[in-house]
Amino acid sequence: MTLGSSIRTALAAVGLAPRPVLHVASDVGEGPVVILVHGIASSSVTFQNLVPLLERDHRVISIDILGHGESPVPANAEYTIEEHVKWLQRTIKRLRIRGEYTIVGHSLGALIVSRHARVTRDEIEKVVLVSPPIYLAPQEIGDPVERAAVGAYLKAYEYLRSHKEFTLKRAAMIARLVPIRNVFEITEKNWQAFVLSLERCIESQTTVSDIAAIRAPVEIVYGALDQFIVPGSMKFIKNMRNVTVRRVEINDHIVRRRLAREVAAAIRGEQAEAKVESTAEQESRDEQAAAADAG
Repeated sequence: MTLGSSIRTALAAVGLAPRPVLHVASDVGEGPVVILVHGIASSSVTFQNLVPLLERDHRVISIDILGHGESPVPANAEYTIEEHVKWLQRTIKRLRIRGEYTIVGHSLGALIVSRHARVTRDEIEKVVLVSPPIYLAPQEIGDPVERAAVGAYLKAYEYLRSHKEFTLKRAAMIARLVPIRNVFEITEKNWQAFVLSLERCIESQTTVSDIAAIRAPVEIVYGALDQFIVPGSMKFIKNMRNVTVRRVEINDHIVRRRLAREVAAAIRGEQAEAKVESTAEQESRDEQAAAADAG
């Protein structure tokens, strides 16, 4: 046993050992710090198209969220948004970052990042939310079409949670089709993390109020073909203070190269190549989508 391990063992015996942190999958480049947080049923490979665009002039840190990738899978984890944020904050603190940083979240990671930014405040320069699955509670939605759409998503998620064998088989099929290897994985190893994170973070969320309370500028980037964006969901946050929404054509939920370029532009504060939506344009498209659904 080495001296270092002996010290750690002794500290653990009296309850003073360093608390475990999330897995830092990569830490590359130099410059302003950008922290990348992936989503549910995935890992830091989510950002394989984004990191090369940033590392030449940024320090880019990719983190696996709790229960995913190579991060810890605690037996007693509850996978609430508060727990995800607690582990993320502990990990960022261990990195000893000096000064402000930009933080990017994809999918579930966007919800975790929103809560983190709400409670962290002064350390964050900018928040970039990529493909955020934002759902209000159905009873809070006045529009019947939007309420039905959100209800359908929530029922689908409940079905996935309740039918393990079906979900694992479907996930394996989808994983073979996506363009980034291992970007979508639901397995026995992360099943508990997937199920509880889905139920306690995505299905039961307060993301709209979290975004409203963020002091830093917020950039939202999503694909026009994103299958997890409910038509009309963006209009709940479009007019919030410091929020800009960028809609990328011909892109779905995955951070493909086109979406990655727009996320990099958002991080740098560059002019958008994608469509920066106005409220009127969003509402017009929502009306068209609603009419199509009705037809």
